Amino acid sequence: MTTKRDYYEILGLSRDASESEIKAAYRKLALKYHPDRNPGDKSAEDNFKEAAEAYEVIHDPQKRNIYDQYGHQGIEGTGFSGVGGFNDIFSSFGDIFEDFFGFNTPGGSGTRMQRGSDLRYNLNLSFMDAAFGKNTKIKVEKMEACTTCSGTGCESGTQPETCSYCKGTGQVSRSQGFFTVRTTCPSCHGHGQSTPHPCADCNGKGQIMASKMVSVKIPAGVDSGSRLRLTGEGEAGLYGGPPGDLYVFIIVEPHELFERQDTNIICRIPISFVQAALGDETMVPTLKDKKNLKIPKGTQPGDILRFPGLGITSLRNGHRGDQIMQITIKTPTKLSKKQEELLRDFAKLESGKLSSKLKKMFKGDHSKAAG
Repeated sequence: MTTKRDYYEILGLSRDASESEIKAAYRKLALKYHPDRNPGDKSAEDNFKEAAEAYEVIHDPQKRNIYDQYGHQGIEGTGFSGVGGFNDIFSSFGDIFEDFFGFNTPGGSGTRMQRGSDLRYNLNLSFMDAAFGKNTKIKVEKMEACTTCSGTGCESGTQPETCSYCKGTGQVSRSQGFFTVRTTCPSCHGHGQSTPHPCADCNGKGQIMASKMVSVKIPAGVDSGSRLRLTGEGEAGLYGGPPGDLYVFIIVEPHELFERQDTNIICRIPISFVQAALGDETMVPTLKDKKNLKIPKGTQPGDILRFPGLGITSLRNGHRGDQIMQITIKTPTKLSKKQEELLRDFAKLESGKLSSKLKKMFKGDHSKAAG
């Protein structure tokens, strides 16, 4: 298994680098290893993708915070699986290439590929499904390529035409003193093409709204706020651009017995004062079944007992937390005459012990005061 390099090391940055320093470092590496400048160089291609992956994590405050705390395992636990191909990189960070490098995405002039929009889906999970994971399907409404025109936006038998206003560049230029200013073509709105005979089903947009069932693999140990990234399951791209991603945000429903605390689970176990005083054994629920719990003699309210390794699986390292039992003492509310008599006898014995202790305490305090 290949070990990934530290993202800060890839970009040549310290861990407290500012946003502008991060952008500048990535810009420098992307320019150095850009495929147009290194045709056929596999090493440059790998460096280009490595820098893009590092930038995608470090320039995003949420991803950066997770990475700073938990490293690569933490990021992978959110569903992040790295960057895709060149089209994915160029469409995601195209503003950097255009603003600072002076070139567009691959393909030269003409219609510019556009990456599809990312989508969000909120998924409610039961406590147990979140603890053990599951495979499920969700229904997503999203823009898909029109099947009638195969995403071209054109009526059958026709095709897009080059915009006559901008000659297919998608931009128009005008001079201002020593500078040439480029703006989006007002005729084709930057597409570089026009559609004189639009598809009737999608009105020339090349996309239609559709429903799709998407398979989701929920890993064991997710919690509310966990985010799964399904690459390519967002909305379709335009003009040959890659699709966006689908982000599934997890919402875990509460459980009637268990509460979660990181990877530990907590449950409250009620016992009688007799069990607490004399000790006992009782069956208690766990996430999967029941287990025998030994109650030590003299157990007090609030005491903690533990089953190691019966908690939640960690997304970061695969280790399971513990099940923690917090003891509560039940006070009886309905007693028989015999029970009351026994308790009164017990109280008299306890009262004698308490009086003796109190006398010693007061005597000790009086001696100190007299001294």
